[in-house]
Amino acid sequence: MPDKVALISVSDKRGIEKFVKFLISKGFRVIATSSTARFLREKGLDVEDVSSFTGFPEILGGRVKTLHPKIHAGILARRDRKEDMAVLKSEKFSPIDMVICNLYPFEDIIKQDNPVLEEVIENIDIGGPTLVRAAAKNFEYVTVIVNPDRYKDVIEELRSKGVVSLERRRELAVEAFEHIARYDAIIANYLRERLTRNKFPENLVIPLEKVQPTRYGENPHQEASFYRILPYGGGITNVEQLQGKQLSYNNILDAEAALDCLREFSEPTAVIVKHTSPCGIASAKNIMDAWKKAFESDPISPFGGIVAFNRKVEEKLAEELTKYFLEIVIAPHFDKEALNVFKKKKNLRLLQVKDIYSGRGNFVYRSVDGGMLVQDKDIGEIDTRNWKVVTRKKPNKEDIESMIFAVKCVKHVKSNAVVFVKGSKTVAIGGGQTSRIDAVRIAVDKGGERIRDSIMASDGFFPFRDAIDVAADAGVRAIVQPGGSIRDKEIIEAADERGICMVFTGQRYFRH
Repeated sequence: MPDKVALISVSDKRGIEKFVKFLISKGFRVIATSSTARFLREKGLDVEDVSSFTGFPEILGGRVKTLHPKIHAGILARRDRKEDMAVLKSEKFSPIDMVICNLYPFEDIIKQDNPVLEEVIENIDIGGPTLVRAAAKNFEYVTVIVNPDRYKDVIEELRSKGVVSLERRRELAVEAFEHIARYDAIIANYLRERLTRNKFPENLVIPLEKVQPTRYGENPHQEASFYRILPYGGGITNVEQLQGKQLSYNNILDAEAALDCLREFSEPTAVIVKHTSPCGIASAKNIMDAWKKAFESDPISPFGGIVAFNRKVEEKLAEELTKYFLEIVIAPHFDKEALNVFKKKKNLRLLQVKDIYSGRGNFVYRSVDGGMLVQDKDIGEIDTRNWKVVTRKKPNKEDIESMIFAVKCVKHVKSNAVVFVKGSKTVAIGGGQTSRIDAVRIAVDKGGERIRDSIMASDGFFPFRDAIDVAADAGVRAIVQPGGSIRDKEIIEAADERGICMVFTGQRYFRH
């Protein structure tokens, strides 16, 4: 009789044939659930059905297979406890030394278009997690494997040492508990969204999967890694890197900021970002013109920044971009000629996002020391029906269109923020300041003569008229802002005095 027993129940059958063949060669008795056993027998391997091992048939259409004392006693028995081993002996139970199990493909099912609830429910594994938890709990004596990529590690140890080391069993046990936690979290989140209306539960679980380590964190002395939220990911987690150095922590933040802003626009648009804040945004009839207009907004700040496009990058645009030092270029597609041009700058990172507008999450997560803030993502359309013209001078249709563009832009600039636009391009941006007047002064200083005859958007109300006067002195002809200050009357009077049109949106767009 073999002196070792391995129990196998896998939905992901990658590498299992080779692994089981090796276990049998090492004298293991292999027991498997019905579909796994059938698969292995078709490969010519001698395995035993779980129902034969337990002496009890699978019931309820396979819902109950491994939930049996003979299996769980065999897994959980502590080999150094005489009383545990005496129970196994009296009941004629065999110790189970290895559990190889991965779970029903719940994650794959819910990624389908409009999955049927019955199929979703049937792919919630019960026996599998119980097997894995039991084996991981008894790691002192039992090896548990949930990841097919780990088969080679176990094979190497059995070949070289004859046993799986305690150190390896501990490592695999932790991985198993992580696997179960991920699985349960995905189920809980999906069912909460589908079956309830509770957006903010008492216990929020966020399953995260490592995408890659980053070169370092915000600074070289900080370690960091990049994770995606399961099961869908989205945004920067879905990019394909075509060339360039490994992404850094700051690269990822900047790239996500650029994509987030870019999704506001359907016309050919370029967004240039530095330190997670846009420094140039423009929409145009073609993507080359959009780039040129966005760059003209602030020709200094793009140095070492990133640029994102919502249209294909072709050779001529690539040639323009390689004239400057950029960290990243993002686009839904790069043609072959463009890729050949970019090869001249081997460190430049090219990120391809095939569908810029897909995968937008519903929530924003921000960490604090020991906790997390969660809020709705600000992805609503801008509704001008609630806008109010508060000055004697009225905007025309073109002004309103430019105001909409300006508000879409200012939403993505760090507070306090103002944006100056002409048509569908920014001409100056001021953001990340502790006072609104400073944001205006910075933008006016950068914009110079470009400010004249522009429209200014603000992410928050104006607490004093000083910013209105600075903007008017620079030649602004219209302002769009939320309103809501206790000094709104004074602000409106200032705009009327300076001959400026002003619109209140009633909607604030702080970004911290």
